[in-house]
Parts: sequence; structure tokens; C-alpha cells
Amino acid sequence: MKTLMLLVLLGICILKCEAIGNCEVIKAARSAKLDGFKGYAAENYACLAYYASGYDTSLHNYPTEYGLFQINGDWWCNSKEGDNKPCNMQCSSLLDDNINDDMLCVKRIVQDPKDLHAWDPWVYHCKGKDLRNFRC
Repeated sequence: MKTLMLLVLLGICILKCEAIGNCEVIKAARSAKLDGFKGYAAENYACLAYYASGYDTSLHNYPTEYGLFQINGDWWCNSKEGDNKPCNMQCSSLLDDNINDDMLCVKRIVQDPKDLHAWDPWVYHCKGKDLRNFRC
């Protein structure tokens, strides 16, 4: 019985959890013209995604962190009716496996003066580090 329950839970996670890898992040970063943008190589975004969400695109840390990059809904995306935040998108759209919109929001955040410093996981785990493990 315990084995059956474990298999059911695992199946639910497989159907619900949306995880990708560093190569998909790098490809999307390049597509969004983020590779080299403000001096940051695409590997920085793969590193950020790894440490922010473990590459889980469906991660929603309540109440305000959304998706692959754990984008803050208080500042960047629209989480309720009438919001008009800088990324100009619904926070819920950051929770699917289409990471192209996530990259557009990331690009908007990186345009801000704090750039990638807006993310503590990047500051603590990626900034100034050897990012060769995040290459494709």
C-alpha cells in the first residue's frame, strides 16, 4: 500500500512539476539576446535558475516568488487585477514550461540598476564564480 501511494505521488509530481536544465536556459537566454547583455554570459542565467528554483519552472514560493527565476510579484509581474508592473505580464505565466516570457522579464529586471544583483541566489552562488559547470 505504501509503495502504491508513493508511486501515485511520484506520478503527480511528474505530471505537475516542470523542470528543465541548464542547456534550455542558455538557449532561451541567447534567444532573448541576454548572452553578453550588460556583460553577463548566458551561464549566469543558468546558474541563477539552478540556485533560485532547481530549474523548476512551476515553483511558486508563496506569496510572491514565481517560476524558474523566482521573480518577485511585488515588484515585477502582475499578481492581481489592475497591476501594471514593469515586466507587463501575469505572474502565473511564469509558472509554465515556456521560459521565453520568463527571459523577457529577466531582461527587464537586468536593465534595472541592480541588474543580476536583484537576485540573492545569483549574488551568493554565481557572482564571480567559475560557471563552467553551467555550459552546454
